[in-house]
Amino acid sequence: MLFNKKYLLLQPEKIVRYYKMYAIVEIAGQQFKVNKDQKIFVHRQEGEPGDKLSFDRVYLIDNESDVKVGMPVVEGASINASILSHVRGDKVLVFKKKRRKSYQKMNGHRQDFTQILIEGVEVN
Repeated sequence: MLFNKKYLLLQPEKIVRYYKMYAIVEIAGQQFKVNKDQKIFVHRQEGEPGDKLSFDRVYLIDNESDVKVGMPVVEGASINASILSHVRGDKVLVFKKKRRKSYQKMNGHRQDFTQILIEGVEVN
């Protein structure tokens, strides 16, 4: 929903902010900022669609006023997720050429991804 600046200045008490708890977690060597009920694509994970996953390398948890930062990870925190599907990414073309040498090489690559649904953030 977009607000007009005049509306914000005249009636600031009607502004409602929705805040979601989020966490920063490492999944397959990459860091993601995740919320509950968020769908994300990560590098290929083992398992079939419907299987449950748990990630325990949580670096930060922000719950509005309570921020927990790990050194390096937050103790007792985990992210629960389920596998939705396995997909392949778009094709990336790699083209090599050396001028005046009659050398050209074309190569392609498609990365395997897994779509997961974040079911919740647990903190003990």
